[in-house]
Amino acid sequence: MKKINLTYTLLAVLALFIVSCNGGDKKPENKTTKTEVTPQGKGQSAVEAVEGEEPNVLQVAKSLDDFKTLVVAVEAAGVEDALVNAGPLTVFAPVNSAFDKLPEGTVETLLKPENKGKLAFILVNHVAPSNYPIKQLKKEAKKGRKLYMASGKYLVVENKDDGIYVGGTKILKSVKVSNGWIHVIGDVLVPAE
Repeated sequence: MKKINLTYTLLAVLALFIVSCNGGDKKPENKTTKTEVTPQGKGQSAVEAVEGEEPNVLQVAKSLDDFKTLVVAVEAAGVEDALVNAGPLTVFAPVNSAFDKLPEGTVETLLKPENKGKLAFILVNHVAPSNYPIKQLKKEAKKGRKLYMASGKYLVVENKDDGIYVGGTKILKSVKVSNGWIHVIGDVLVPAE
């Protein structure tokens, strides 16, 4: 009797193994997915969040009026897909008033198609390809480390009495998103060329 039960058990395991190995030949079942792709076909940035799903950096920026100038700049530079990357990434996001602090005409000049590369370089200087919540930024500051940015440049992180500073500008607020962190800042981090 034990021999028959063992035989049936082995056959059942073998059958499961064969079925699971042949699963690649079957068409996937039509299941409800968490994301929908818009017909624009603009890459990862065309994927929209479904209700209940945590939004990514770009989706949060687009949803808040404080980042209208940033979103326009991101779209003009064509770096939308970088902000929806699976990450983790940390974005130091300047608010609209940060762009207003730049010399008059700077934003308009950077938004011109012929300056797309320069604008993209400035924007990726706001993205660290790593996970930096405030707690981690404090540790980096304590160790005297600089943050490596997607532009290839480094930014100094400091822990001062009134908060954390990156690249000389204070972090005003932090938001956890699906692909990392957004730290709201009041200045544009223009890299030295």
